[in-house]
Amino acid sequence: MIRTEDVRDFFDRLAPHWDSELVRNEEVIRLILDNAGVTAGKAVLDVATGTGVLIPDYLARGVSSVTAIDLSPEMARIAAEKFPQPEVTVLCGDAEATDFGKKFDCIMVYNAFPHFPDPVRLIGVLAGLLAPGGTLTVAHGASRETIDAHHSGSARHVSLGLMPAEELKAIFEQFLTVTALISDERMYQVVGKKL
Repeated sequence: MIRTEDVRDFFDRLAPHWDSELVRNEEVIRLILDNAGVTAGKAVLDVATGTGVLIPDYLARGVSSVTAIDLSPEMARIAAEKFPQPEVTVLCGDAEATDFGKKFDCIMVYNAFPHFPDPVRLIGVLAGLLAPGGTLTVAHGASRETIDAHHSGSARHVSLGLMPAEELKAIFEQFLTVTALISDERMYQVVGKKL
């Protein structure tokens, strides 16, 4: 069982060095954002934003707004310092318990899904935050096997492991229409659309 306070404390400790240890595959990130429908004018919710890793990508695509939220105060603080733009709002908190006061066109959970203790609850809550036609994406910029191996060390107490994409698809289908499913040696992504 993952405890929220353990996840928060774990990522608080990692926050100061997060950006210096970041590995990005630009081609995979482009594909993830394309599949997610992140395009000009969209309102994006970035769940577990960390230090705002994808915020520059959203802004480069001309989105109307980015609401970024992270459980870790240190991660959120760094993201807020990095992105003072008026169209970016960074919040510290639990995405499952936050009243955002609006619906979103695109919701992204990038490189963070195994750290949520109740995947079904998370998907249900986030699906409820989508505007009609909006998309919810769970994605990783690496394979399922790579993610699980990475989490088997110091992160094992704050990770459930990354479920097979077909299992996640079945959860998505309780709430949304699945429009993309990829699980290969480069990446992992499930996208659902609110019709």
